[in-house]
Amino acid sequence: MTVPKDILESFPVINKKKMNHLLSLPKGTNRMILDTDTANEIDDQFALAWTLLSKDKIDLVGVTAEPYSFQHHRDDLLKTENLLRDNKKNFEKNDLKLIEEYKGWVEGLLSNDIKPSELYFDTPEEGVEKSYKEILNIFSIMNENPNNKVFRGSPGYLESYNTPIKSDSSEFIINEALKNDDKPLYISAIGCLTNIASAMLIEPKIISNIVIVWTSGFPSRSLQNNTPSLNLVQDKLASQLLFDCGVANVYLPGYHIGAQLTLSLPDMDKWVKDKGAIGNYLYYLYTNNPIHKQRGIIDQTWRSWVIWDMINIAWMINPEWVPTSILESPVLDDNLYWQNPGNRHIMREAYGINRDAIFYDFFSKLN
Repeated sequence: MTVPKDILESFPVINKKKMNHLLSLPKGTNRMILDTDTANEIDDQFALAWTLLSKDKIDLVGVTAEPYSFQHHRDDLLKTENLLRDNKKNFEKNDLKLIEEYKGWVEGLLSNDIKPSELYFDTPEEGVEKSYKEILNIFSIMNENPNNKVFRGSPGYLESYNTPIKSDSSEFIINEALKNDDKPLYISAIGCLTNIASAMLIEPKIISNIVIVWTSGFPSRSLQNNTPSLNLVQDKLASQLLFDCGVANVYLPGYHIGAQLTLSLPDMDKWVKDKGAIGNYLYYLYTNNPIHKQRGIIDQTWRSWVIWDMINIAWMINPEWVPTSILESPVLDDNLYWQNPGNRHIMREAYGINRDAIFYDFFSKLN
């Protein structure tokens, strides 16, 4: 559903001067909340660790746990398995689309004697609890105090704009956003947007004081469907709200931009392994990636992996590493395609990335 008019009218309109101020490139040290689905795979842990190693640039006031779940793949995965087993020569158009998307996944599982029906996908409620515990784990490994800094988030996704989900995370976001400060509060979002959307719906006036830095999806002028983006597809209502409500938004496309942040096993061996407790833990995660088992990937020695969520932290530390331009905000339609009707408020969007500078900074901060 598109965001109802009465919901949009509850938000203050940010004037041009204020919006230009909010969307100016960050300088010095800036307050930031990291909103993260930390146990989803491994990239969030890299992003959180880099944040904690970058206190000269980021004043991390809190970390809020988001829900996550891959359950939305189950039915299509099982249907694709059945279609492939039938071995038809002619398929319906929708079936061909499913096969194109899921064939590799199904065949990877079956080649390693894993039945798709045997896969277990965490529920959103389980996902947020695992994320919360993993945030605490990273804090512990890095000898950081989590008291009053780490918060449980929503146990599920928005079902209506009239029923935002109250949680420790949404309450924390509101309280931080309402503090008097000349600089905006940056909310670096590296999961779905449920906590943030709920906070904005509960207290709409906070949009005048925050900048949401979010990674997901395809560039907003592309023609691709955004369904493959986990961050975007999980909570569709929250994703649509971000682009419609008028909040200052720095959009960092995952596909084509963040996707360039790849690390290989030789990279990990040389630059991360034995670089302190956090280096060894990140190495363990890389070599025991839960997505590998879920996708039937057994031999990982020749594969690289995208560390998607580091793009947010890179922009906060040095926005020149993730160049952006000012564009009009798109509309995310109900089928998860971008529409660009014009006459919209502005946002920032990334169009490039300096992978080498980003990893050089990260590696140099590991002990």
